[in-house]
Amino acid sequence: MGRTKALIEIAGVPMATTVARALTAAGCDPVVVYGGDPDELASLEPPVLPDRYPGAGPLGGVLGVLDTVAEIVTVTHVAVLACDLPAITGATIVPLVDAARTAPDLDVVVARTDRLEPACAIWSVSSLAAVRRRFAAGERALHTAIGALRSVEVEVPAEMLVNINTPDDLGRYP
Repeated sequence: MGRTKALIEIAGVPMATTVARALTAAGCDPVVVYGGDPDELASLEPPVLPDRYPGAGPLGGVLGVLDTVAEIVTVTHVAVLACDLPAITGATIVPLVDAARTAPDLDVVVARTDRLEPACAIWSVSSLAAVRRRFAAGERALHTAIGALRSVEVEVPAEMLVNINTPDDLGRYP
């Protein structure tokens, strides 16, 4: 994209703010932005936490979130979503949150459209050791790690999880 996706505005709102607002509407608290340059992202509504494993792929991001959250707040689950979901709403996330609450023995509750959507998931903080082992073994892909953990998939509308990866994708939004 040539610029920081979290700050790209759709309808005048940075995409990361849209995701943060959806998480808040779904009852997630606290909400933070994880990764990226904290100075560059300082204008975003939620606080920004630095990436503990920069360049270590998506599983490194999840591991870093779990590590960080386990140190600063007492929660049982953490929602981890990509920052480039301009159509996401709280109503999209609530079924995942509900599934995590009703099945506390699961490591991860992950969204599914016509395919697995691993960048929209609720991770149990108790999965930290298992995620750390997968990461230490060289795993970086979320879908592979999720497949090795106790997980459940929750159907969500595909149009809510369309992400922005190219300028053409961005052109679909006002």
